[in-house]
Amino acid sequence: MTVAYDYALVRVVPRVVTGDAEAVGVVLQARQARFLDVRFVTTAEAVAARWPGVDAGVLDRYLAAFAAVAAGGAAAAPLGLLPPSERFHWLTATRSTTLQTSPVRTGRTGDPEAALDAIARGLRRP
Repeated sequence: MTVAYDYALVRVVPRVVTGDAEAVGVVLQARQARFLDVRFVTTAEAVAARWPGVDAGVLDRYLAAFAAVAAGGAAAAPLGLLPPSERFHWLTATRSTTLQTSPVRTGRTGDPEAALDAIARGLRRP
């Protein structure tokens, strides 16, 4: 069965004022399949090495919190208790912080996890 999905790139914005950003992952939801997951393609330490002034420890906590909300459950309460589609919309809401998402894009797939992996592969640095 083919289902529609929405996804957004997860970006680190070390200089919010200038909008400089680096894509570090992707979050994807397939509402019909009740699927929501995130893939990160780099580590906080690697981002901090490329962007002087970025605190790897703080960024690592931001990425872990983002992943916890995507995964759902009591560990991310109260957000983790929301349905997957509502968590996706919370994660992709426009914000002016160090961790942001791109505009939401759409697609269709028979396997949401494979689609997430394919998008993530496209983000990996050589």
